[in-house]
Amino acid sequence: MANSYFTLAASSRQSPRDRRARAAVETRPAERIALSVHRDLAEIEADWRALDANKLNSLHQSFDWCAAWKSAHKSQLRIVRGTLGKQLLFLLPFEIEKGRFFRTARLIATEHSNLNTGLFAAELERVPRGELIRVLTEGIRRVLRSHADVVTFEKAPAVWRGLPHPLAALPGIANPNASFQLGLLGDMERTLAQLNAKRRRKKMRLSERRLAELGGYDYVVARDPAEAHALLDTFFRQKAARLEAQGLPDVFDNSEIRAFFRLLIDRQSDGDRLLELNAIRLRGEHKGRIIAVTGLSRKGDHVICQFGSIDDTIAADSSPGELLFYRVIERLCGEGVTLFDFGIGDQPYKRSWCTIETPLRDITLPLTLRGNAAAGLHRAVVRAKRTIKANRTLYTFVQRGRRRVLQATAEPADD
Repeated sequence: MANSYFTLAASSRQSPRDRRARAAVETRPAERIALSVHRDLAEIEADWRALDANKLNSLHQSFDWCAAWKSAHKSQLRIVRGTLGKQLLFLLPFEIEKGRFFRTARLIATEHSNLNTGLFAAELERVPRGELIRVLTEGIRRVLRSHADVVTFEKAPAVWRGLPHPLAALPGIANPNASFQLGLLGDMERTLAQLNAKRRRKKMRLSERRLAELGGYDYVVARDPAEAHALLDTFFRQKAARLEAQGLPDVFDNSEIRAFFRLLIDRQSDGDRLLELNAIRLRGEHKGRIIAVTGLSRKGDHVICQFGSIDDTIAADSSPGELLFYRVIERLCGEGVTLFDFGIGDQPYKRSWCTIETPLRDITLPLTLRGNAAAGLHRAVVRAKRTIKANRTLYTFVQRGRRRVLQATAEPADD
């Protein structure tokens, strides 16, 4: 059962004149949009899976992805459901984070998502833009204000796969990071033609020649859970070593985060791949040594790279990470994938592969007086990050400062 309910139609405590006016517009679709709030995923699983079928809805808001996150984190959920009569229009699955001063409602697993869209039905186009804004602002404010002080939609696209996104109707600010994609055109030849194909092939042949000197390699796709778990553990070790060498914090060094990714491997999803592990494994003298790992998720014809790592203590000059991406993209070209997503964050290797850059936005919706301060703080932090990242000198200075802080806090613990 829903624990809260709200409809955009006027309340029953209206004057006779107001009720007559309401009756005159009763056939306008948006006047019958109703919002309800739910705490239990299982309660609305059927509706949720129905919206999962819309390929424009991110895998990161899919039922199985969010259920795995909930199992690992024991999150407090508040899922907003919007309906037009008997027609389901949208689901916005929030988790409540309680800070020292504010309660924030953000889309489930935002911390480790590359793209946040919420879940919307195609029938949403029946709702006029102005009424949609009312639903996503006034409506959400009324149903969630007793649960949170501020709502944030982070890493949301204004345009996704060539179409305006419903959340673009809300005011927001640019996220400090964009995401990067490569369109796959059915075969590797046509796909590489979008890039510097000659240079890309030359680099791949050089990688293979250097690995041949060590005995060769295998491109591995984990087909059973045991192999996938082993590659995931390898990724955790490689990532930890590389980040430590760079003096940066390890965002994967958390028992709940690691449990989440393990649950994704074990959880079956109809037609989707929640987490598929791919790797480069050496033959010869170093037989069995994994020198590159990546984790991929697939929804329909869209594949997202969730993470990647390399072992730079051996064969680093063979560019194993680049070789792995080449083999992954080559395979996916023949498997009906049309969009390979390198995810959020600007890196040289992404720009070398990608032909599409997707700007992302952060939207904040204050629900209470305290939430106004929280929204202002969030926007200030985002703008500060964007300013720092736009200035290479300042960004380098900040990164050095982070490394010094980490080293200072780590040394007493080592002693």
